[in-house]
Amino acid sequence: MFLENHSHLQQDIFGIESHLSESKRKKLHNSLEASFYKLIFCNIDEKLFAPLFSDTGSRPNAPVNVLVSSLIFYQKKGWTTEELFDRIDFDLRLRFALGLNNLDDTPFCPATFFNFQNRLLKYFTEKGINLLERVFDSLTQDQLKELKIKTDIQRMDSFQAMSNIRSYSRTQLLVEMLIRLYRVLDENDQQKYQEIFTPYLSQTSSKFIYSLSKSDIPHELEELAVIYHRLYHALKPLYSSIEVFKIFERVYNEHFCIVSDKITVKDSKKIGSSSLQSPDDIDATFRSKRDSSYHGQVVNITETANPENSLNLITDVAVAANNTDDSTILNDRIDILKAKTSDLNELHTDGAYGSNDNDQKMQEHTINHIQTAVRGRTPGVAIEIKETKPGQHHVSCPLQSTQSQNTRKRYKACFDMTICAQCPYAEECQTIKQKERRVFYFDEEMIKLQHRIHAIEQLPIERQKIRPNIEATVKEYTKAYNHKGKLKVRGIFKTILFAFTMSIGINFGRIYRYILENPHLFPGYSHINSILKAIGHAIGHYHKCLELFMPNFQRTVLKHTTCQVLAKVAF
Repeated sequence: MFLENHSHLQQDIFGIESHLSESKRKKLHNSLEASFYKLIFCNIDEKLFAPLFSDTGSRPNAPVNVLVSSLIFYQKKGWTTEELFDRIDFDLRLRFALGLNNLDDTPFCPATFFNFQNRLLKYFTEKGINLLERVFDSLTQDQLKELKIKTDIQRMDSFQAMSNIRSYSRTQLLVEMLIRLYRVLDENDQQKYQEIFTPYLSQTSSKFIYSLSKSDIPHELEELAVIYHRLYHALKPLYSSIEVFKIFERVYNEHFCIVSDKITVKDSKKIGSSSLQSPDDIDATFRSKRDSSYHGQVVNITETANPENSLNLITDVAVAANNTDDSTILNDRIDILKAKTSDLNELHTDGAYGSNDNDQKMQEHTINHIQTAVRGRTPGVAIEIKETKPGQHHVSCPLQSTQSQNTRKRYKACFDMTICAQCPYAEECQTIKQKERRVFYFDEEMIKLQHRIHAIEQLPIERQKIRPNIEATVKEYTKAYNHKGKLKVRGIFKTILFAFTMSIGINFGRIYRYILENPHLFPGYSHINSILKAIGHAIGHYHKCLELFMPNFQRTVLKHTTCQVLAKVAF
């Protein structure tokens, strides 16, 4: 049964602060964790998570705002689960951030923490709704409005989120899946197929591969093809619903095929980047970029970038398979970005985000797409196209210019052959040489490409170098990677949890630092601190008085009355 958590609003006069001196209470109220409580914890809309729980009378849920806040600290700090629970139990500042007013309560156990994530995954799978994204959007919209941050200019970039998996060679992956398949077979089937599995069970898949020479691998693959084919057809009727067999079936279909009624090994070049990279992460894909190989997902982030902003916040986050082109991700996010920030009219990206489809969408939403570079081969001779009026264009090269002419499906520009003959770049020119002239053909897609190439040149100098600053934001995410440059999790949904909790944490960190640097701009924030400090003093005073003059049962009654009064005053 879903219940909202309001217990943190009832200050406990025998709680954490009653045990602290005035100087320590002051330090606690000025801490990052106290700011987190006020800026994030108290603004998490718990009602968003009501569908995760039963709507009939049953045991109440663990407090959602505590669970979500714990996830944010868990990811932002890079803690293990054990470290998180140690901190919850013994770190006074973290307990304060989570709205825990005394030293005794543990708000949930590890099983509840993992079950909550599983509920989020199930809801995401069934409904296609990421509840943490909704929390992020809700918090961010309020923050943008409260801090009066301009969202008309934004910048975008992506980074590789490497899954925490082992890199398997093709042969090792096939052997590993055989070993895992054997483990899920019942005893009768294990005995029935013992002869097939025995060569692979005496050692790990990595040690098995080390024992093979390079010349042995083609023969081994052929043997594995026969084994996979036999096991697949023999076991499918019995194990088709088992998760491990489903992965085995996927590997079988990705690596082998029937040719002339014979099972054969597929050419490695025909195995796509979406093929299984590891049985521990069925969502991970493969991508080669700048001579490096990546297995996992890609995270795309967008943040405000108006030079007039004193503070910029992340406005949009998306996670996709890492073999998804940046231009495809942008195409999926343009409508969403515009809906979130309706005044968006200028978006800065690198060259990978450009496409004809994106140009069309940008035009529909009146967004000026600014690219720091344009993907593709640079032509030997630059030819510029500028629209003078609908259907007519001024076309120029380094030595001459002309007006375009319409053809049946596109446009053409005709250049004077005598001038072209004197051009030192004639051999590299992309125009077509005809009898009496050189002709350059172009279409609407090339016109849009030209617009993207020159769009940055039309901006004031201070707006031409906006995009590279987002790389500092990327570094804030990658700080959470392990020593191998990978995430500490596997799977696309765990990557989604990482991306959105980190984004909430990064935005909060920026706001917190901005408030510290500019206290004069936030009198309301200082007022809240003053109230909380006063409550701390009151709690300490009441605690001493009660200890001296009242018996236990009277202290208990007054404790609850005082908590209610102080909570109303504070909130």
